[in-house]
Amino acid sequence: MDNIDILLVEDNHGDIHLIEQVFEDRDLLGELHSVQTGEEALDWLYRRDEFAETPRPELVLLDLNLPAASGQTVLEEIKSDPRLKRIPVVVLTGSESEDDLIRAYEAYANAYLLKPVDPDEFADRIQAVVEFWLFTATLPPVSADDNDQ
Repeated sequence: MDNIDILLVEDNHGDIHLIEQVFEDRDLLGELHSVQTGEEALDWLYRRDEFAETPRPELVLLDLNLPAASGQTVLEEIKSDPRLKRIPVVVLTGSESEDDLIRAYEAYANAYLLKPVDPDEFADRIQAVVEFWLFTATLPPVSADDNDQ
């Protein structure tokens, strides 16, 4: 299995570090890229400004509570754009709100996962998610047409 590009959209530095450590310590395949705001996520996905040369991700790990544009806004933008809507989006959040859960699935999130408080459980959950999308699911290709703006 080739590495896939994974975009982590997370504003919590501790969570970013933990997820980076999971990839490193557990030798997870996948090239992890991270941004910290919803606006940066949209810039990355649309390859605007400083992200003009970035790879289109094959998987997005998305926090809901973000500055500049909420995770819900990012999710809705991804799933409403024909160039992006095939990208699986896994919501990783601390929100146990039923409203957030329903809104995420109504916007076509591929999964909604609560962030465990325990770091080892969080690491196990990240590993399980990445391995599912790398080895169990079949992802659609990112075609050259997707690169057109």
